[in-house]
Amino acid sequence: MAKAKRVPRVESIKKFEVRAKLANFHLAKAKSALRLEIYARGIKAGELQVGRGSLYWSGHNRKSAKRVAWGRFADMMDRLAYGD
Repeated sequence: MAKAKRVPRVESIKKFEVRAKLANFHLAKAKSALRLEIYARGIKAGELQVGRGSLYWSGHNRKSAKRVAWGRFADMMDRLAYGD
C-alpha cells in the first residue's frame, strides 16, 4: 500500500487582529459599549464601538468618531452583500 505524501505546512502571517473590550455585559446603561480595536499587520486600523443606539467608527489617526445609526448600517450591509 502506498503511503500518502505529506504536504508541507505553510506558515501564514496574521493580517488582522481584533481586540475586544466590554464595559457592561448587557449594554443596558448609557455609555456602555463593546469596543473593538482592529489592527492590520500590527498597525491600528481603527476602532469600532458598538452600542445600543448606533455604531461609532474612528479610523487610524482620527480624533473624532463617525456615528452610524443601526438602520443606516443595515442598509449599507445589504448594499454591500446583495448589491443595489
